[in-house]
Amino acid sequence: MAPKAPSSLPLYEINYRKNYISRGIELFILFLLFSLLAYRFLTLKYHGLQWLLALICESWFTFIWILTVSAKWNQVEPKTYPPRLLERTCNFPAVDIFVTTADPVLEPPLITINTVLSLLAVDYPANKLACYVSDDGASIVTYYSLVEASKFAKLWIPFCKKYNISLRAPFRYFSGNSSPPQDSSQEFQQVWIRIKDEYKQLCKKIEDASTQEPETCDVAGDFAVFSNIQPKNHPTIIKVILENKEGVADGLPHLVYISREKRPKHPHQFKAGAMNVLTRVSGVMTNAPFMLNVDCDMYANNPQVILHAMCYFLGAKDEIDCGFVQFPQFFYDGLKEDPYGNQLKVLHEYFGRGIGGIQGPFYQGSGCFHRRKVIYGLSPHEKITAGGLKDEYIKKTYGKSEKLSTSIAKTLLEGSNIIEQFNSDSPSSFIDIAHQVGSCGFEYGTAWGQKLGWLYGSVTEDVLTGLFIQSRGWKSAYCLPDPAAFLGCAPTAGPATMIQQKRWATGLFEVLFNSKSPIIGTLFGKLQLRQCMAYLYVQLWALRSIFEVCYAILPAYCLITNSYFLPKGKYDQKFKTTQS
Repeated sequence: MAPKAPSSLPLYEINYRKNYISRGIELFILFLLFSLLAYRFLTLKYHGLQWLLALICESWFTFIWILTVSAKWNQVEPKTYPPRLLERTCNFPAVDIFVTTADPVLEPPLITINTVLSLLAVDYPANKLACYVSDDGASIVTYYSLVEASKFAKLWIPFCKKYNISLRAPFRYFSGNSSPPQDSSQEFQQVWIRIKDEYKQLCKKIEDASTQEPETCDVAGDFAVFSNIQPKNHPTIIKVILENKEGVADGLPHLVYISREKRPKHPHQFKAGAMNVLTRVSGVMTNAPFMLNVDCDMYANNPQVILHAMCYFLGAKDEIDCGFVQFPQFFYDGLKEDPYGNQLKVLHEYFGRGIGGIQGPFYQGSGCFHRRKVIYGLSPHEKITAGGLKDEYIKKTYGKSEKLSTSIAKTLLEGSNIIEQFNSDSPSSFIDIAHQVGSCGFEYGTAWGQKLGWLYGSVTEDVLTGLFIQSRGWKSAYCLPDPAAFLGCAPTAGPATMIQQKRWATGLFEVLFNSKSPIIGTLFGKLQLRQCMAYLYVQLWALRSIFEVCYAILPAYCLITNSYFLPKGKYDQKFKTTQS
């Protein structure tokens, strides 16, 4: 029998919502706002200060409404088809997965290992995956937890793939289930009970390690490097925990622990600095053409998440349409009726789908797949030949490492095959070089954090980095699979929510005054005007309270001064005449 021909159907589709009614309502509201502004402006000389303040505030509200309508105008309904991708190819590009954590107290190791286990167990060839965990806290407990989790992974991953388990974060899979499903086979029930017992033992080991002295975690001296170090003053620590030396597709992916060097006199640049170290270390160890970064509290909820992303990367007719693929951030176990708005449902449903129809969603800092060459600073349709990559230029731009320079050149060269970029050598053979590129002084004199990698200069480095990518002309893709690709935990208390939103608002406002602001990107770059307006919508978040508070105070001011700031209708005028 002749082999089945690959499907010619598209790997993804993007349809637009027919939101004619909502568009009409939004335009009508805009007409009313303009009418009110026109009336206030024409009658300004007949009124006092309160009229002027109302005009200023309402002008601001009108401006924000214009930004809102522009961002929501073209709402998309994206759809990906992983089965078509599986029919079309059996040779997939490699993916390097980055998981970041910084504080073992605020981000307990048990949460981190559940995220790691869910990522290691995704439906993708294990010999094309490498998971790098960045621990900015240099915690011996975090490293110990990963070592123990790697032992459990040898049971968990085969169990998930053999029985096609849909939820592959153990803490979620076993939560509320004291016994296996009654309609399952006897074999499955026995394995289920065994795996759950093993997971309970893993949790107990991690909980015990969190309350004991660090020395009690040591096994055969493997943890000696963690002795007498401080979280903000220590050398680079890199440990290869799991290694798929045989390159077996149904084995276990690479798992590497990284704690970058930190010194008191060297700025560490927060998460952006950690992401750049991960990029360089993975570049010398595995050099996958695609990278996924996930926060330690965002586990993979959909086992086919990488296949969904590859539908965009491999199905795009032009690379410019898919510089990165962003999955929206959804959360589990939220408060009833979401009083603090932490679930961000309205933002994803309307704003996220809206900018997906312009130049693509913003980079949100987690749940995002990047092309490595885009992170390396390549612009769309930029052609780089072997003659154009001088060793002197690479070392000045990317750093003085022969191995890193070779991997970067391999990634950037014109016509390079993304399927063959993956470094098949053992990651442990590059430990010494990885320590070099992970040092805190490696970036000095280079373009890291300025023109390539994750950019420095804002606490919201994700938005700044994504803005810089789109200003170079790249578009992004909005992926909404069912079930959701990633689920995380959101703050459940008011103070924690306020702290988080204050950081977001401050960081976004900083970007507005950065040299890579959306206005600069539109005037001198390739950022589309409506995409610039969408960025302004979120970056002006910090200023909104000024006008809202001022407008809220106006009624009280008018009562005290016996004045008014709202236009009077015919009934009010008639009533006043009657009283006179």
